[in-house]
Amino acid sequence: MKQIHSIFTLFSCLLLFTSCLENNHQGTDIRHELDPDTVETVSTLKDNTSKGPQVKTKSIEGFGADYENQNRVIWQKPEMVLDMMGDLTDKTVADIGAGTGHFALRLAKKAKKVVAIDIDKKFTDYIDSIKVMELTDQFQDRLETRLSSENDPNIKENELDVAVIVNTYMYVGDRVNWMQKVLKGLKPGAKVIVIDFKRKKTPVGPPAQYRVPLYMAEEEMEKAGLVNVQTNDSALDYQYILIGEKKL
Repeated sequence: MKQIHSIFTLFSCLLLFTSCLENNHQGTDIRHELDPDTVETVSTLKDNTSKGPQVKTKSIEGFGADYENQNRVIWQKPEMVLDMMGDLTDKTVADIGAGTGHFALRLAKKAKKVVAIDIDKKFTDYIDSIKVMELTDQFQDRLETRLSSENDPNIKENELDVAVIVNTYMYVGDRVNWMQKVLKGLKPGAKVIVIDFKRKKTPVGPPAQYRVPLYMAEEEMEKAGLVNVQTNDSALDYQYILIGEKKL
């Protein structure tokens, strides 16, 4: 009888421990709630010291497959977005919330320098690993990875000609203050491009509570100090695009 009681007690403790772990993960990592096409950028909002669930994969390619979906190339139209940035030949560009490098790897073939910024070391390590397979030596040298923190995008003053923020803006806490820090990293006349999900039902994307309405994002960018803010909610089916500039 004592043995049965001991087994029951042990089983109860294990259930309680598992429940605590699940609750803790849900408090620090919301990726379990999101669509696979957009889940990569949630890492930019997690403190890189938090203990979220670990991704277990057999290879670098497997890791990327966990966070990317081939359909993203269709609905996010990365080449069209890059064309909107103009000639990047002599430009320094930051991909803030780089995730698996969906944009950063493409930008490295067009810009003079690309800084892939993410809050999660898993992703900066992934980009450092995958770039040797995806890019030639010439382009590898253009791509730098950099860790950031929850409240600081970690950009040097007057460093950038363009900052692109894709599927990330909606998860930032104090967005105006955070955008002002991005602004300090821009050269006079430099551009910020924000791409995020429309506040409506879409086949891909995060739950509605994480989405920022277009008008609100526009107001926040202007409040942060960006000028000539222009919006485009028709170029992409599921997302809007905002482009603002730093004053000359």
